[in-house]
Amino acid sequence: MIRIVVGGQIDKQEIAKDILNLAKDKVSVDIKSDLDAAMAMKNNQYDYYIGACNTGGGGALAMAIALLGNDLCSTVSMPGNIKDESFIKSEFEKGKKAFGFTAQHREKVLPTIINEILNK
Repeated sequence: MIRIVVGGQIDKQEIAKDILNLAKDKVSVDIKSDLDAAMAMKNNQYDYYIGACNTGGGGALAMAIALLGNDLCSTVSMPGNIKDESFIKSEFEKGKKAFGFTAQHREKVLPTIINEILNK
């Protein structure tokens, strides 16, 4: 079972529901504060981190970047800029494990993120 933790600053419940709707019973999802989620990732308790905020990189990924390093983190959307499917796929190919986006874009980026997670 693939373990996903939802961190970030906003819409955690909605993001967790969206993940479960997309992945069904292939993943387990927990919701934590951004600090607790990043610490759990650092301690290998989860396979992937997903978070949202209003900028896509600040509150969504700040703790993940601080604890996991920039090499494992990717901002896939920010106000006025949603990364396309090929960008998101390339981030997985680079080994990224933590993904941040603006909450308003979750319906556009989560399907690609979850599809890539399930195909790993």
